Amino acid sequence: MSSSPGAGRPTLRIAMNGVTGRMGYRQHLLRSILPLRDTGLRLDDGTRVTVEPILVGRNADKLAELAAEHGVEHWTTDVEAVIADPTVAVYFDAQVTSRRMAALSAAIKAGKNVYTEKPTAETLTEAVELARLAENAGVVAGVVHDKLYLPGLVKLRRLVDEGFFGRILSMRGEFGYWVFEGDGQPAQRPSWNYRAEDGGGITVDMFCHWNYVMEGLLGPVEAVTARTVTHIPTRWDEQGREYAATADDAAYGIFEIEGGIVAQINSSWAVRVHRDELVEFQIDGTHGSAVAGLRGCVAQQRAHTPKPVWNPDLPVTERFRDQWLEVPANADLDNGFKLQWEEYLRDVVTGRPHRFGLLSAARGVQLAELGLQSSAEGKRIAVPEIVL
Repeated sequence: MSSSPGAGRPTLRIAMNGVTGRMGYRQHLLRSILPLRDTGLRLDDGTRVTVEPILVGRNADKLAELAAEHGVEHWTTDVEAVIADPTVAVYFDAQVTSRRMAALSAAIKAGKNVYTEKPTAETLTEAVELARLAENAGVVAGVVHDKLYLPGLVKLRRLVDEGFFGRILSMRGEFGYWVFEGDGQPAQRPSWNYRAEDGGGITVDMFCHWNYVMEGLLGPVEAVTARTVTHIPTRWDEQGREYAATADDAAYGIFEIEGGIVAQINSSWAVRVHRDELVEFQIDGTHGSAVAGLRGCVAQQRAHTPKPVWNPDLPVTERFRDQWLEVPANADLDNGFKLQWEEYLRDVVTGRPHRFGLLSAARGVQLAELGLQSSAEGKRIAVPEIVL
């Protein structure tokens, strides 16, 4: 950290690469770092550290526009220079996956603490190498595990910790929405997401999320059986040009979790939503069940479980959704991205390891690779432990 004479307190300078993209801008800059710049980072002892972002990217015009709009003093297109700057404490990466390995490696070798979106690399070999580099360099490394900080999953984890479920049997997840093809209406996702040669595909994108969600809620994944599909083979890019979708847009997975728990998660960009939220997870146990989205969570205890009877000859009179109770937050839960940023930056200041490091990210890349392999070979594949 460098000192901030004006404020009389230390300054944590953060190089943020990829802030012109949707996630880099909206969640990381706008909703996380700019609010922390305004309030300061509150440490465990109550003192505050000044947070100063440096905007980094390839488009100078966009960077200059963002900097002017939000009153950010420093921006640059020179990644090498910002990594070499001794006053920069943290390098953050929200670029496309294909550019991440080289940038993170350079930052780690320069002694920078690193925080990154996922996947951390295009291959498991590269992801493991990044984790090894960070461990050997002794830097504080973190990977974005935003969903574990969201209110719905915080409540779900609390139910697990309190033993609400009894013996946990299974978890089911549904994620996705209809992404328009781009001919009649503009697509909500960038076209590279649908080109395998550019690092696209829903399996690569989402299995790294599902790995940390399953680990964070239930335990390590021991095996995977998956089927990946490209349901919509033709799409139109940002310039209205037709292109072949070479990456999978749906993935259907069965995951075996430590302790005999079975998880099923469907991920699709070719599905229409009939859920309360875009993603929902249901955990079932001998003593109770719960369903959580990004914000809400409802539960049903064994003693309050009705006794449905299957009778196709009569109309259903029960209102099944009304039989569940809302799980209260019992706390003020801020934006999930911001909460993890705060935790990570406190770890940087104190020099302690972040609980979601690059090895966790490597396991996510591993699960995506094995999911694609399972689909290609049509078989169940065990998930081996990664050892650095």
